[in-house]
Amino acid sequence: MTSTLIKRRLVSVAGDFSADWHPVLQRVLAARAVGSAAELDYRLHYLAPFQTLRGMEAAVALLVTALQQAWPIVIVADFDADGATSCAVAVRALRLLGAGRLAYVVPDRIKHGYGLTPAIVEIAAQFKPKLLITVDNGISSLAGVAAAKALGMRVLVTDHHLPGAQLPEADAIVNPNQPGDAFVSKNLAGVGVIFYVMLALRAQLRGLGWFASRPEPNLAQLLDLVALGTVADVVPLDYNNRILVAQGLARIREGHCCAGISALVAVAGREQNRLVASDLAFQLGPRLNAAGRMDNMAYGIDCLLNDDPESANEQARQLQVFNQERKVVEAEMQADALDLLASLALGDESRLPFGLCLYEEYWHPGVVGILASRIKDKYHRPVIVFAGNPEQPGEIKGSARSVPGVHIRDVLDTIAAQQPQLLTRFGGHAMAAGLTLPYAQLEPFKQAFDAQVRRYLDADALQGVLCSDGCLAPTDFNLELAEQLRSLTPWGQGFPEPLFDGQFKLVQQRPVGERHLKLWLTPVTQNEAPVGVPAGTPIETIWFNVPPDVLPLTTPYLHLAYRLAVNVYRGFSSVQLIAEHVQPLLQQPSDFAA
Repeated sequence: MTSTLIKRRLVSVAGDFSADWHPVLQRVLAARAVGSAAELDYRLHYLAPFQTLRGMEAAVALLVTALQQAWPIVIVADFDADGATSCAVAVRALRLLGAGRLAYVVPDRIKHGYGLTPAIVEIAAQFKPKLLITVDNGISSLAGVAAAKALGMRVLVTDHHLPGAQLPEADAIVNPNQPGDAFVSKNLAGVGVIFYVMLALRAQLRGLGWFASRPEPNLAQLLDLVALGTVADVVPLDYNNRILVAQGLARIREGHCCAGISALVAVAGREQNRLVASDLAFQLGPRLNAAGRMDNMAYGIDCLLNDDPESANEQARQLQVFNQERKVVEAEMQADALDLLASLALGDESRLPFGLCLYEEYWHPGVVGILASRIKDKYHRPVIVFAGNPEQPGEIKGSARSVPGVHIRDVLDTIAAQQPQLLTRFGGHAMAAGLTLPYAQLEPFKQAFDAQVRRYLDADALQGVLCSDGCLAPTDFNLELAEQLRSLTPWGQGFPEPLFDGQFKLVQQRPVGERHLKLWLTPVTQNEAPVGVPAGTPIETIWFNVPPDVLPLTTPYLHLAYRLAVNVYRGFSSVQLIAEHVQPLLQQPSDFAA
């Protein structure tokens, strides 16, 4: 088994909180560089201004002309949750602002591949658009933009992916990561970028008197979509993104969201009035993504554009079916991948490459990204999973996931510069990327990838690391603190949900399903008991996806990394621990670890 190290987070700033703030909340926030309650003020007033986004003036001028002259507009979206929500924001906003002839196109993942390709331009051309807008793609679509321009289309690229050495020759580009951009948040998701473009467009139209004869829309009604796309795309939740997510979550909890999101909440079995960012990440996002993975993201986009609750519910149920199919396929692929890794390791994981590449011709191209993420989490190193490309024999397509310290797109860029024959195309972020290469180049690519990863990682870095916010005192295991931690702020990528660690006595255990374990634990302590809990009463704990070789637990004492959570069952709320890592202790600890 791979090893896991628990490290305590260092408090980087001294918090300036009033006395009524719980010390644990202060400690958690200070460790995330939040020094005062003012930094948790998520009013829209504090959003970074759209004027600082490079290319915004040209983009707005283009859109104003399109509205004034009633141009036909086609939106080209990506096939993931960020692309789907970006498309829904663009369509809904443009309709609210007075656009008439609107259509959207989303590539088929397997048939067309990613982005604005010449083949997608041909499909878009069927709508005879004068303006083509990309959302969550386009920054690397040199040939696609050129093809659209050759057909007489104006092109507006809105994207957030990292650009290559050359930008497409679009009429306007809005991307916070393009050279020369001064926007303070480089972490906007694609949905955040198009939302900002629509804010700027509305401001310009207001100045032109556009709303003298029509109602001016409140674009905040689109923040439910912005929140979902931002969290689902796993972009870092910096202050600006936390404003967008907090505002969107508030609207969803109050019932002020589109019918499609309410339907997704219902099929996921969540309580809408208690929804938090992790529900967007692990419940709604996967169901929406499943459409693009297993069939066509048009199913997801149509659900998000639907204003009829009854038919939106039907569409959400179809997304649920796609997600169940995805889980079955993923489980089969994961079993295959673990067999491949076992044959590579020969019982010794130190034999494995630092940069892992796995390939099976028949693996589902829509699921390789999830598999790469699963293997990355298990083996704590960058992973690329490849599958065959049925549309292009001799070519394979891969999805990469990385770990802190290895910028995966930069790694691919270096390989492409040194050995250009290895890669056909690639693009992405620091933590995730997509790539295509000739099958004949797979073995030399594996060697090049491993060599590049070894520049950034050594053997010590290949063990898993969980960053803990320290121990909780027995008096901290109470419902009030658990609720405060749950709803304090949007937690997510770059702003992690609080994780604690400590030593516990195992009182009872019971399997739940095939892969989970319910535990009843008491904190190892000399005197104190949790507030509101009689002395000696065990705390219910759930451990998901337990490694089969540790069942059942045989030692009476455990070192636990856990989240303090709220379990709601039949209207009754109680404290529950979510175990992230369980380490048996071979001897009885002397007291509660400090």
